[in-house]
Amino acid sequence: KETHMTAWGFANVPDLSGRTAVVTGANTGIGFEAARMLAQRGADVVLACRTPEKGLAAVEKIRALRPKGTVSFAPLDLSDLESVAAFTAKVAKVDLLINNAGVMVPPLGRTKQGFELQFGTNHLGHFALTGRLLPVLLATRGARVVVLSSTAQNFGKIVLDDLNWEKRSYVAWAAYCQSKLANMMFALELNRRLAGRDLKVTAAHPGWTATDLQRTAGMVRLLNPVFAMKPEGGAMPTLRAAVDPAAQGGSYWGPQGLFELGGAPGPAKISKRAHDAKAAAALWEVSEELTSVRFPLPAPGEQRKAG
Repeated sequence: KETHMTAWGFANVPDLSGRTAVVTGANTGIGFEAARMLAQRGADVVLACRTPEKGLAAVEKIRALRPKGTVSFAPLDLSDLESVAAFTAKVAKVDLLINNAGVMVPPLGRTKQGFELQFGTNHLGHFALTGRLLPVLLATRGARVVVLSSTAQNFGKIVLDDLNWEKRSYVAWAAYCQSKLANMMFALELNRRLAGRDLKVTAAHPGWTATDLQRTAGMVRLLNPVFAMKPEGGAMPTLRAAVDPAAQGGSYWGPQGLFELGGAPGPAKISKRAHDAKAAAALWEVSEELTSVRFPLPAPGEQRKAG
């Protein structure tokens, strides 16, 4: 582990002039902080958010700090695959895609296409977004995708025959944990399928960070003042996963303190279930079917056959 003196921080973020970053859900919390810091280091940052008022307000807030890079807003509702398609149609260049947006333990809801809200937004929305942006990402030298997961992946279970909670009685926390495990499995599977290509996929989690995401998580919100990091600290693992030249494809970053709840960013523990390549391939297939987005990449086994 790195000592406190050598802890990775904002000072380690290189100059990002000329690079374009898309950050989903960047109007608040760690997404906002990541967008702000990337812009301060010279990146041209697109805040991809669902609500125009909030997105535009966040843009103004960052612009007021006179960052080195540019900041703009683009509408993106990850709970609607048509919105994802409309957003990606306008993107010509991405060096950095940060799949940050998410919903956490709301009451049972459905996306525009009828998926359970957390799985549909947190996983399927980002799956479709990444798939549609893949040609642009692959055409950009040194591009990177960062997938935001959570320590909740440790408690997640992928129930392939009921991903959208149509047969089971709904448990919001279990659905959240499933969506976060799906995020981690997606990052690792995409990394496997990209074998030998220039595009890097990393993952990160913010530990325990006080953000707007927890507005429906009562107990978590109550304990925030005691345990939680501020959003700036919580954004550091995202930033490290996004810009550290030493971050390998398939690496996972989080706070280095007790139980990975707080502290400076470093390598984080990937749950055992997330390493299940067979389950990840099955989830991938279902995700392609549900979103109608196909990635032009061979499955890991097919790569070996082809080679």
